[in-house]
Amino acid sequence: MPDGPGRRRLHVHSADWISRSAAVYLNHRKRTENTGMAYWLFKTEPGTWSWDDQVRKDVEHWDGVRNHQANNNMKAMKVGDKGFFYHSVNEKKIVGIVEVVREHYPDHTDESGRFGMVDIKTVCPVGTPVSLADCKANPKLEDMVLVNNSRLSVQPVSAAEWKEVCRMAGVKA
Repeated sequence: MPDGPGRRRLHVHSADWISRSAAVYLNHRKRTENTGMAYWLFKTEPGTWSWDDQVRKDVEHWDGVRNHQANNNMKAMKVGDKGFFYHSVNEKKIVGIVEVVREHYPDHTDESGRFGMVDIKTVCPVGTPVSLADCKANPKLEDMVLVNNSRLSVQPVSAAEWKEVCRMAGVKA
């Protein structure tokens, strides 16, 4: 199995969730609240690629994604978009902020040639990590993809969700 920060195993989701997710994706394509910037969440297993690894490397490609929905999310990314860096598995928390510095291009770890990757740059750690439980407990985040599909490895985040999580994390939105 290829090494890389995006390597994940994902599950199929209900038709209702897929329908809601498609609407989120289409709205995201319009660029979040017409600001020209969109926001994202990148999930990783800290044992495979941690925030500390990202900080040490500074700029790294997000490879190994083998889920079509996550890959489509990466195709929608533009240089300058911001993202939350999320530790999955036991931690389940947002620990940092990254920025997209290279748009979607072929993933060198994908022998099929169907999937791509983006490059992300370290921006800053969050002041206070925001856990999945914190997000689920906040009514302002009830429609957040993370709350409804915590397994999707690359997901859109609305501008309102971005601002609320940044507030909770103690960072400027």
